[in-house]
Amino acid sequence: MTRNDFIKMMDSQVKLIRSEYGLTQDKMSILLGLSKKTLVEIEKGRSSLGWTTSVALASIFSNSSVLINALGGNVEDIIVAIAFNDVDVQYPKTWGGKLWWKTILKKEGYMIQQNLVSQHYRLLDPLYRRHYASFDLVDIETHLHELIHHL
Repeated sequence: MTRNDFIKMMDSQVKLIRSEYGLTQDKMSILLGLSKKTLVEIEKGRSSLGWTTSVALASIFSNSSVLINALGGNVEDIIVAIAFNDVDVQYPKTWGGKLWWKTILKKEGYMIQQNLVSQHYRLLDPLYRRHYASFDLVDIETHLHELIHHL
């Protein structure tokens, strides 16, 4: 999933999320820092949230059933995978993929998992700390190889 894919997904979900939370366009536009006119244009498909407002929407409504079902679980994982594409960061511990994740590979205590909905990958260490996230399996496998050979 690219940034543009994520933005399009958020554009298509904004009205459903607003309805799920029982918000008027006025209240939703205030929450997102948009004018009501801009929100109406987005809901009609004539305008877009853009990256920053898409991330704000996903963050504010991270417990939304609409978003969780559309993206396959934790919205943060997808935002992080997109935002940190090609950037190495130290990720916090995860729950180990109890939901929404399929284990692709286990090697020397490390795991590569793929999200069942968004299809992005993550690399977990033996303590379930995320070391890397990407939509490119070869990229994830390369990071796994580097981790194992630096032990």
